[in-house]
Amino acid sequence: MTSASDHSTRHPRTGDLPMSDTLQPDLTIAAGEFATVQGPTGGGKSTLLQILGALDSPTSGRVLLGEADLARESRGALARIRAQDIGFVFQAFNRIPTLTAAENVDVGLEPLGLARAEREERVRAALAQVDLAERADHRPGELSGGQQQRVAIARALVKKPSVLLADEPTGNLDERTRDEILQLMEGLSAEGLTMVVVTHDSAVARRAHRRLRLERGVVREQRG
Repeated sequence: MTSASDHSTRHPRTGDLPMSDTLQPDLTIAAGEFATVQGPTGGGKSTLLQILGALDSPTSGRVLLGEADLARESRGALARIRAQDIGFVFQAFNRIPTLTAAENVDVGLEPLGLARAEREERVRAALAQVDLAERADHRPGELSGGQQQRVAIARALVKKPSVLLADEPTGNLDERTRDEILQLMEGLSAEGLTMVVVTHDSAVARRAHRRLRLERGVVREQRG
């Protein structure tokens, strides 16, 4: 379970005065839940994702991932949590063009210090999970946009995280490819992976278990 309780963040905007964004009410994402977050540009969606992903810290409140309070953990502990428990997927595929699909996925395992044999097995399994086993030796330039995003998802999955955080993961994809990625994400959710997805696309939001809207620090459930 992931939750953010009465958290506030302060960050500079134009001029010298800080702006405070306080999350109200408390937000809890249950284990295995697929939740989307929508809202206006500048409304705090990416900041929320960074806080849930232990990339940024609130100035007050709690951010719980299981038993760990991310707001109070040391930098070393946060680095371990990011490496082991949280997978990230972004709109840009963030692939290394000179590496094969398998090598790009293997990058996600570097912080874990695993033996080579286990790394190779995990990479094979992650690529199979996203239906790219036969493309393991292909470089990004030889893959379609949808296939490149599948590689990015495999890189996030290879460390076997409990939470997947995605920021506009279908933003660069056409409608058909978007639907293929959403079908994949629905399957991951059915297997018990917790997912929080920031999106501007209502078609993406409609596929989620929960649709949330974040505006000026206020989270609301969206219906219909």
